[in-house]
Amino acid sequence: MLLLAFDTATPAVTAALHDGEKVLAESTTVDARRHGELLVPAVERVTATAGRGLDEVTGVVVGVGPGPYTGLRVGLVTAAAFGDSLGIPVHGVCTLDGLAWAAGEAGLDGPFVVATDARRKEVYWARYDGPGRRVTEPAVDRPADIADAVRGLPAVGAGAALYPDVFTGHRPDPAHQSAGALAALAAHRLAAGEPFEPPLPLYLRRPDAQVPAGYKAVLPT
Repeated sequence: MLLLAFDTATPAVTAALHDGEKVLAESTTVDARRHGELLVPAVERVTATAGRGLDEVTGVVVGVGPGPYTGLRVGLVTAAAFGDSLGIPVHGVCTLDGLAWAAGEAGLDGPFVVATDARRKEVYWARYDGPGRRVTEPAVDRPADIADAVRGLPAVGAGAALYPDVFTGHRPDPAHQSAGALAALAAHRLAAGEPFEPPLPLYLRRPDAQVPAGYKAVLPT
């Protein structure tokens, strides 16, 4: 087994190679505006560091969000391209699940909350009973609206860090998504015969960019 994993659903552009037992190489750069520029070089970096070729990869693991429209599409389109060109499966994994698995690797056990920044003063979030046991569907909400649901629970992710008055149990580790943790979770699911998410974007809301309504025609009719 050799898994190529990456995620662009958060400001962290992260890629890793995993052999089914351990992370061979990982690269993470936090830059919310350059997903398209940074992802392929990150893939090249981890393959070079691990001394492995893309022709050895047996599966692609990609974070499906939730996340912003543009960044999320970069990872999913790239995953589809690798899967098609290499003739290998593409496994979708919820980005929040990857962060939850990283939290488990950092020593956190459930129940806890994962929250990422959804902008517009909102967070993407879900509750967990353990690193591999999500108990709510991913959602997008204003922090004040979910205060009762998350009160007193340990919380990880950039969304929790932004609203410490709501996520009072915020833990600093992990601060960002880790493709290594995403790959480790995928390897666990493959070994257990567990299903994956389809490699399709989990947006949860409409994109920020909208076609303007009621604009004036500039050509004569």
